[in-house]
Parts: sequence; structure tokens; C-alpha cells
Amino acid sequence: MANEGIAVDVGRHNFDEVVLRGSATRPVLVDFWAPWCAPCRALAPVLEKLAAEFAGRFTLTKLNTDAEPELAGQYGIRGIPDVKAFVGGKVVDGFTGALPERALRDFLERVVPSPAAPLAATAAARLAAGDAAGALATFDEALALDPDDEAVLLGRVEALLALGRHEIAAATLADVEDPRRTRLRPVKDERRLAALKARVVLGAAGGADLAALAAAAARQPVDCAAKLAYADALAAAGDYARALPELLAIVATDRQFDDDIGRRRMLTIFDALGGDDELVRRYRRELAGVINR
Repeated sequence: MANEGIAVDVGRHNFDEVVLRGSATRPVLVDFWAPWCAPCRALAPVLEKLAAEFAGRFTLTKLNTDAEPELAGQYGIRGIPDVKAFVGGKVVDGFTGALPERALRDFLERVVPSPAAPLAATAAARLAAGDAAGALATFDEALALDPDDEAVLLGRVEALLALGRHEIAAATLADVEDPRRTRLRPVKDERRLAALKARVVLGAAGGADLAALAAAAARQPVDCAAKLAYADALAAAGDYARALPELLAIVATDRQFDDDIGRRRMLTIFDALGGDDELVRRYRRELAGVINR
């Protein structure tokens, strides 16, 4: 029969215990349904599939609105299926209608914390404090709990970049964008992903002799190759403020040099910094001025 399986039947006799008190320790989903409701019958097996996949991270329950009209009315149920998520005895989110599986996954990720979340928070704090090695070790622990957690994967990339391990960072980013992962859990923080991809590209020139490169880049007439080498080394060190004017000089000197590499590298730095950065706004204006003069 539809809507049977791992979902727990709830009603007046056990709602307080299973839903209200139970949601103090882990989220509880209540599927308000009725036997005559075709969309309810379509939604139920998908919910149960996901409940099995989440392996105890939330409790799935079902409430027959025909048998429990008072409880349905108490929670404002006017159309079914209606699913409400309870945390700490209160409704924190919900939806009405039979959502497709991907939308259901998005909903669950909003209300069901990842098992890796506490470790990810600890790792992020270590990274912010300058302990990149400790952060990486903790991110790896978190990854063992949830190999597909986007925040953990991206945090791990940041730790790897801080340690200068650009090839491994690039491989981790490939995991983030792996179609086998994104089919079920699409990338949400696309802006952060773009910034990290840019930092991986920019970090590839690390370890160069900056003094020698600076001297070569300062020679006249302008040597675009020397300026590019210097700009790349500066960008690898995260010194975008000094890299951008070198790249702008390449654009002003020779747009054709290395297939307009000066402009393209500037755009990569813009991605790494993010669109709201003052440095980005300034050099977007200057780049436009050089290109349009």
C-alpha cells in the first residue's frame, strides 16, 4: 500500500513524542497525506527512498489528514501532500505538492544538517587562524563523513591553496564538478567555486624569484613576456594589487600578445577576488578605458 514503509505513522496518540520531542535530537519530516490523494502516493516512495539514503539523519513520519483533521487544521494544512520539517518542536520549513527528487534533495539539505558540519566549522576556524595544515586534516576528517559535502570540498581547496598544493586543489575542484556528484547535489555556491578555480590557475606560477622578475618587467620598451611572468608570480602569491597594473600594461601595449593574455588573466583575477571587490571595480574601469580608447 502507498505511503507505507520506513515512514512512522503519527497522530494524536504519538505526535508529541515522535514529532515535537523527537525533533529535539534530529529533524522530523511530517508528510500530511490521505489515501485518496494521487500526488501523495507519488511523493511517498521518493521521500522514503531519500530517508533510507540519509540513513537516520532525519525521521520521516506520515499523518493521515482524513483520520487526524484536528492536527491537520492545527498546522494549517489546506492542500495535500504537505510536508513540514520540525526542528526543536517547531516547524522550520515545508512545501506543498509532489516535488521532483532534485527539489526534495535541495529541501532536505536546507533542513537536515550534514554529519560533517561540526568538523567543517572547526576546520574553517583553523584556516582563518592561519593553521592551514590543521584545517586540511580536519576537512579530510569531515570528508570521510560526507564525501559530497560542497562546503567541505571547497574548504579543503582553500586549505590546499594556502599550503601551495595547487595540483591537489585542482583535483578536488574536479570532484566538486563531477557529474556523478552534481546530478544529485548541484553546485550551489557557484561564485565561490569560480573564485577558487581562478586561484588555482593563478597559483600555478608560485615559487618564482620576484626580484628578478620585477627587474625584467620594469625594462623599457615594454617586454610583455617579462611583465606576464612577473604578474603571474605576483598573482600566485596573492598580490593581485600589484599584478593587475602589470597585466593592464600588457593590454595597453599589445592586445594580440599571447592571444590577449593580459586581458584574460585580469578577468581570472576578477573571478578570484569576486565582483564586489574595490580592486575589481577599479581595474574593470581601467581595462575598459584602455580597450575603448
